[in-house]
Amino acid sequence: MRIADLPAADRPRERLLSRGVEALADRELLALLLGSGAEGCDVVELAGQLIARHGGLYELSRADAHELAVGMPGIGPAKAARVAAAFQLARRAAPADPGGRQRIRGSADLAALAAPLLTSLRHERVVIIICDSAGMVLRTAILTEGVADRSLLPVRDVLALVLAAGGTAFGVAHNHPTGRVEPSEPDRLATARLAAGAEAVGLKFLDHVVVTDHEWRRVAHG
Repeated sequence: MRIADLPAADRPRERLLSRGVEALADRELLALLLGSGAEGCDVVELAGQLIARHGGLYELSRADAHELAVGMPGIGPAKAARVAAAFQLARRAAPADPGGRQRIRGSADLAALAAPLLTSLRHERVVIIICDSAGMVLRTAILTEGVADRSLLPVRDVLALVLAAGGTAFGVAHNHPTGRVEPSEPDRLATARLAAGAEAVGLKFLDHVVVTDHEWRRVAHG
């Protein structure tokens, strides 16, 4: 059943337009993305089933498109892609720093700026933040993507990116999909190599932090 086939009073789009987005339940918002239900199941019911299947909206937000489409009648590649894209847009739209800061003054600033790009992921990602000599942010970028428990900090690529952007200082951050914030031994070794490489080419290495969904921690490097 499509949204258009629902009674007018039950249509999420009409309710959103008349009462505002806050009036809709999670499953109704998700139903707007799905657009249509499955055989014997209207779109709002399908949205509720999808949320329940993943154990809640937060866990659903962490699922990739391929996972969403597997074994769920009524959820094909197109719907799965729309849902995954919507959650990714929400992460990208989150302010990097609620206080509006665009300067890295310490490890906490680095973690706050990187967090929107690192939370709610099931794979490991490395983010680089490039600054000028005053700590003003010139560029924030995703450096590498990988899998859990794998260090992805190619020193040569990091330094080349900083120099190409005209930066004089930089910091890096990565997530631990396991949720454990403790830096690993490979994290510490990679950090030491980055610090040494930065010094060799005259760049200032600000810090390296591990960011999880709930906290962050600095990676010590001697």
